[in-house]
Amino acid sequence: MPEQEKQVTWAELFFDLVFVVAVTQVASLLHTDHQWPGVGRAVVVFIPIFWTWGGTTMHGNTHDLDRTFERLGVFAVGLCGLFMALALPHAYGSRGLLFGASYWAARLALCLLAQRHYRAVVFNPYTASAFITGPLLLVGGLVHGTARVALWTTAAGIDLLVPYLTRQGLAQISFEPHHLSERYRLFLLIALGESVAATGVTASHHPTTMARLIMVAVAFALACALWWVYFAFTADVIRDVLRTAQVTIDVIRTVLAYGHLAFIGAIIAISTAIGEIIPHPLAHLHTSTAALLFGGTALYLATFGYTRWKTFHNLATSRLATAAVSLALLPLATRIPALASLTLLAVVMIALNVLEALVVSRVRLRAEAQSLARPSAHSSPD
Repeated sequence: MPEQEKQVTWAELFFDLVFVVAVTQVASLLHTDHQWPGVGRAVVVFIPIFWTWGGTTMHGNTHDLDRTFERLGVFAVGLCGLFMALALPHAYGSRGLLFGASYWAARLALCLLAQRHYRAVVFNPYTASAFITGPLLLVGGLVHGTARVALWTTAAGIDLLVPYLTRQGLAQISFEPHHLSERYRLFLLIALGESVAATGVTASHHPTTMARLIMVAVAFALACALWWVYFAFTADVIRDVLRTAQVTIDVIRTVLAYGHLAFIGAIIAISTAIGEIIPHPLAHLHTSTAALLFGGTALYLATFGYTRWKTFHNLATSRLATAAVSLALLPLATRIPALASLTLLAVVMIALNVLEALVVSRVRLRAEAQSLARPSAHSSPD
């Protein structure tokens, strides 16, 4: 009998609830300041949040989280994640120490939990975060202004480099592909769900006008289109690539770690922009808001181009072309009402999904025709 695939545990699903709050708080931070410096600061704090979630996911992939000790460890990391989320609105102000200390505590807990499995790999993402980036975030929380930004940016950069630096050692570790692909799908779903929830909550705080109701409907259509691009055409491919990869860590690093960091960051940007325009559906978009909306969509689509190239060495032509169209529409978006801009973007995304559905259908029909033709060819007399 084939070995049963590892399933996501209830403890992991409960743990994910913390990161619903964290994603919401990152969006709130970006909402406060979405000029370029503000976007940079939001990215810098989102990386340790995503790395904490990812480190817990990797630990759960190689350990049995149904054991009491492991569950308690994951819940301890979850509490640290909740403190990080609590600190986020004022992470660059009065709560910097709370953010830095919570991250370091989370990484120390993960290092302790994972040490038995990674004993042969002394330098790994857990030891790097526990002894390098964690202390950097803690020290950053003790200083202020530019010094904090510089230290936290350095820590985020090191965290991003660690998967490359530890590749050789991690190639020795055996990972379960089904569990990993499921976990990262769930995080992307969390981000999409947060965007829908934020749209509804924001709209509920304003008068119910026809323009605002249409705006909510269009925003939901855009969220559905973003979901469709990933879950209808990509999610199963990622799982299959993980299953067949010669070196699993290469796919984990490029597609899951880096790819999903960009996917989820793009969704947060789109969600923040929609939250900005819901109150004023007939006003023109500010340039920074349009950049979040159309630039976030372009980043989301372009990331598929990155992951496709890294896994198959070919271009995701339709998605890259649509990303270019999204960027090309940015100047127009600031000259028309916000509702029209959002509708235009939703139409572009829906058109992409229709085009890809037609391509997939045509490929399937061709494959079926070829499979039907083969038996008749074999049975014909020579």
